[in-house]
Amino acid sequence: MRVVIQRSKQASVQVNGEIVGKIEKGLVLLVGITHSDTIEDVNYIAERIVNLRIFEDEEDKMNLSLLDVGGAILSISQFTLYGDCRKGRRPNFMEAAKPEYANELYEKFNERLKSKGVQVETGIFGAMMDVSLINDGPVTIILEGK
Repeated sequence: MRVVIQRSKQASVQVNGEIVGKIEKGLVLLVGITHSDTIEDVNYIAERIVNLRIFEDEEDKMNLSLLDVGGAILSISQFTLYGDCRKGRRPNFMEAAKPEYANELYEKFNERLKSKGVQVETGIFGAMMDVSLINDGPVTIILEGK
């Protein structure tokens, strides 16, 4: 499992010109799932994300978590995170999980985040999406499973 985490001031996702998910302060997650990922990976990554201390405290130090600041999550499925560009000129996506399996784990991942008391908005799995955000900082972190 590979997640690109972007701290944002606001973000939204549109499908066919319609906003399907929108947040204010929080995190935008681009979520990639590979065929070897398990529910343990989902739980590990979700736990790490909600507790990452990447928001500033009153002294402008990254010392607060998403839970501390009451932020929300915009979670976007992104199989292209497993694109291998080492050979040729077109990415190879063989490491990305098959859609059925990826969607199952992606849904469990979002449910796990919600169980932590976080508002979670999503795009639509497998759809062409337009994602907009104001990256706060900018702060962008890549997190991978164990």
